[in-house]
Amino acid sequence: MSGEDAPAQQQNAVEQKQDTKPAEEPKAEPPKTESAEAAATPAATNEKAPEEETFIYRSLVLTGYGGYDKVKLQVKKGKPVLKAGEVMVRVKVCGLNFADLMARQGLYDRLPSPPVTPGMECSGVVEAVGEEVTDRKVGDKVMVLNRFGLWQEVAVVPAGHTFLIPEGMSFEEAAALSVNYITAYLMLFDFGNLRPNQSVLIHAAAGGVGIAATQLCKTVKDVTVFGTASASKHEAISQGGVTHAIDYRTRDYVEEVRKISPKGLDIVLDPLGGSDTHKAYNLLKPMGKLITYGAANMLAGQRKNLIAVAKNWYHQFSIHTLSLIQGNKSVCGFHLGYLDGEMELITQAMNTILDLYKQGKVKPRIDSTWHLEQVGDAMRKMQERNNIGKVILTTEPMPEEEKKEETKKEDKKEDKKKEDKKKDDKKKDDGKKEEKKDDKKKEEPKKEEKKEEKKEEEKKEEVNKEEK
Repeated sequence: MSGEDAPAQQQNAVEQKQDTKPAEEPKAEPPKTESAEAAATPAATNEKAPEEETFIYRSLVLTGYGGYDKVKLQVKKGKPVLKAGEVMVRVKVCGLNFADLMARQGLYDRLPSPPVTPGMECSGVVEAVGEEVTDRKVGDKVMVLNRFGLWQEVAVVPAGHTFLIPEGMSFEEAAALSVNYITAYLMLFDFGNLRPNQSVLIHAAAGGVGIAATQLCKTVKDVTVFGTASASKHEAISQGGVTHAIDYRTRDYVEEVRKISPKGLDIVLDPLGGSDTHKAYNLLKPMGKLITYGAANMLAGQRKNLIAVAKNWYHQFSIHTLSLIQGNKSVCGFHLGYLDGEMELITQAMNTILDLYKQGKVKPRIDSTWHLEQVGDAMRKMQERNNIGKVILTTEPMPEEEKKEETKKEDKKEDKKKEDKKKDDKKKDDGKKEEKKDDKKKEEPKKEEKKEEKKEEEKKEEVNKEEK
């Protein structure tokens, strides 16, 4: 599955049971946070009941598997209850990852069944802390990493899943850092053991992980980076550090790599799966490392494409250990979503990445920012590979003027759908009419034949009569 996912932690059970209703603007600012201890007392509960009722926040909910319209903006009612060790974060910006696209189609097993709020990374401000939390306080600016549940205005997570945002980093950058850079870092340095003068192939070099991996490669001396991307993105990825940009749509990337590096490559990062994993393995030089972290080839169209899924599994890579020994190669599998029990490892990687950020060696590139109301358009942009860098969502309510424009766009889309349906219906009707005409044309010769046959029979009868 896709490497662009995040460590697992079950979303607060109480929050999942909260009532939802169609999205609307919050009518009141959320109240000041009381402590979990105070909230636990009966007297406090009675006093705060009206306040609890006014605590509402917007949340994106995956209502079922399918197209972009399956993610709907809803309003949740009721204040989440904090368990010991948890914090409540007022979310400012959320990150969109490839795993979210796969989850929407039911191809990502780390997301619970719908209805559920997706989202594995965000940034925001700590609004409340639970018991036993000593290293976070109300007002802290944090980035958050979680298995799901972060595409909403308020999120409750374990304090250990938050990281303090360094001075000078924006909420947008913070929301774009966690998943992509931790994924790239652990693959290149923990699995890949990247060293000076080595060569690396990065697929989807203009995506979030691709840009992160390229920047991290440039922190090591004289690393040659091969990057695949469509031709329109070559200038951007070359400026970002890719040594050799390859247009995978018009060129055979295996041939292009072999022209420049006949012996092959030291590291290949493979997010594609299927037949591309076989190609990646064959591109390795002795002592080379293939790190596979996704199955992007399974994603074709808005909804689950069974042919693409079947094709990907049919071409699934497998190899005998003897071949690995004789080839002096290694194959690694990486999935950040299954490292949920390794927060110490995750934290160490994040601390190193933040140090590199402070040194100016890495910096997330933001492609575009969308309101929660525009999540469908945001997903479409990423799925159609039109982004260069990170696609993010802001929880800031969409201005009324933009809402009106968005409504007009939606109305136009609906009108176009209706027009297309009318055209399709007309084509079907015309087709049926043509079929009827063809049938008539086919019947006419038969009628003529029957007439001729009848005439012949009449002639024969006449002849017979005359003979008699």
